[in-house]
Amino acid sequence: MSKVTITSSFWGRYRELVRSKMIPYQWNVLNDIAGITIEKERDDAGIPSEKSHAIENFKIAAGRASGTHYGWTFQDSDVYKWLEAVAYSLREKIDPQLEQKALEVIDLIEEAQEPDGYLDTFFSILGIEYKYQSLAGSHELYCMGHFIEAAVAYYDATGNEKVLNIAKKCADNIDANFGPEEGKIHGYDGHEEIEIGLLRLYHVTEEERYLNLAKYFLTERGKHPNFFKEQAAVYKGPNALNWVANCSNTYFQNHAPIAEQKTAEGHAVRVVYMCTALADLAATTGDQEIFDICKTLWENITNHRMFITGGIGSTVHGEAFTLDYDLPNDTMYCETCAAIGLIFFARQMLRMDPNGNYADIMERSLYNCAIAGMALDGKHFFYVNPLEVNPAKSKKDPSKSHVKPVRPSWLGCACCPPNLARMIASVDDYVYTVNGNTILINQYMESDALLDVADGAVLIKQTTKFPWDNQAGLFINNNSGSTIRVGVRVPGWCENFRISIGGKLIELSDDRGYHYLEVPAGESTVVGVIFDMTIHRNYASPLVSEDVGKVAISRGPFVYCLEGVDNGEDLNCLSLSSKTKLEYEFDNNLLNGVGKITAMGKRVVPEKTNNLYSNVKPSIKDAKLTFIPYYAWANRGENEMQVWIRED
Repeated sequence: MSKVTITSSFWGRYRELVRSKMIPYQWNVLNDIAGITIEKERDDAGIPSEKSHAIENFKIAAGRASGTHYGWTFQDSDVYKWLEAVAYSLREKIDPQLEQKALEVIDLIEEAQEPDGYLDTFFSILGIEYKYQSLAGSHELYCMGHFIEAAVAYYDATGNEKVLNIAKKCADNIDANFGPEEGKIHGYDGHEEIEIGLLRLYHVTEEERYLNLAKYFLTERGKHPNFFKEQAAVYKGPNALNWVANCSNTYFQNHAPIAEQKTAEGHAVRVVYMCTALADLAATTGDQEIFDICKTLWENITNHRMFITGGIGSTVHGEAFTLDYDLPNDTMYCETCAAIGLIFFARQMLRMDPNGNYADIMERSLYNCAIAGMALDGKHFFYVNPLEVNPAKSKKDPSKSHVKPVRPSWLGCACCPPNLARMIASVDDYVYTVNGNTILINQYMESDALLDVADGAVLIKQTTKFPWDNQAGLFINNNSGSTIRVGVRVPGWCENFRISIGGKLIELSDDRGYHYLEVPAGESTVVGVIFDMTIHRNYASPLVSEDVGKVAISRGPFVYCLEGVDNGEDLNCLSLSSKTKLEYEFDNNLLNGVGKITAMGKRVVPEKTNNLYSNVKPSIKDAKLTFIPYYAWANRGENEMQVWIRED
């Protein structure tokens, strides 16, 4: 088994935060003992925000407690993602107390599972006879997919057979109920996820039924677009979000068969979860047709529908994509889960296609939109990650109620916090891609790795202060029996990337974002890389109407933003000259240590008359501008923020 040990101070702090703060904090939330106020992620009276009740739902389903179900139909998944984060944390560092909690949860899940393998507390409590009858909004398969992911992760980390057997029993129940055969349900879940879980289960068990079922769910989607509506028309059971069936077919990505889908449509998280499974299927089976579908959707998302922070989802309505170049800064969605899903998608694409673009986007989403979803204390979270916010508008404009100026302690729809926890805890899985005797170095992250290749093992030690520093050292020791090929990533943001071997600069050969070198069997080499950490001015396509005449600042993997605490109120009145010099400085005392960028800009000053309209041009004065990394905003109280600034 390959193992990557992260030693990076940047990621080490985040991973320790997950271990020591997020996991215990989320455990208290799931058990309703955190003593916090749970906020709704937008103005919607129907959002359950009184409590989590997630663990209690399992206790009721298991017969340990009396009562009824509370929360969303997908509340179970909060527990499963917590368990998956625990698995990765234990993989990194054994913690007997944490392991004991996990084992107790696994016992509880086993007790809540129905004798036939079905696992969902909503229907176990409210009406098991209605299972699989309201798939548009029931999230049964979604939740079971998350459990299977957690079970595989926990088995991989600890060797626990019990949790894997629960997962197999669960998957067997789904296989017995769904498929092309007569007498089975010819359908799929409203929210893609089970496909990811089934593929992960296949990878660890090599049971072909799980692979085939995942493929069935993916290829069946869109063949019968009225499937959800037909189920809803005859459904008589507990609510199970039955109203969701009336959403447009694009919301569910079932408006057309996957081979006919040329653009990313509908709920952004669902899209990238579907694509993650499709890319895994393509890489696992070598199916070029499936991969071509993935590539089409990847290019549409990243070239036409992605924000500069790596966020996706342009509207709160349906948490969805809209159309090409529709990227509003202050009403967008950019859900944390969607950025995480895009990272998942990129990882799977790299298995089939060694293209540095996937690693570039992975890095962009990871260092910007994804980790912006959590405060630096590990106890406050964003569901939505805006590129511009004015607190007054968030409070008084109903169309911006989803845009929070500070991170809440928890959310009524709490999918994002545990998703981020499992992402950070497993970030070591995203550093390398191994395919036969080829290794891709996708992310620069100080670490020690022992990687399994086709003919043995390879040790790679990364020494770097990235993402702040401009260089990295790579010690590569080939302990396998064959020559290995190592692809050293050339970041897309780096205009002058230099590489040395044995201390001597060599000529760079950029092969689709990677420089390849060979290391013979039994030999080692020392590779040095130097990044050009020039501060960049970034410009959106003029087809992005909101950003015409504006500029966004970046350095290395980080996108920067202006925050009111540094720059005063009315950030919209600020501008930056195209000729102004931008200065970089690392500040150890700011936001746990960040690199900040300063420059002289201008501020438009309102006339003293305060007239709404005037034929007198406002005056302009000098203003010092301070930019901080986007991920670190909203950690110093409520204030304005914006990524894009007018350029003179």
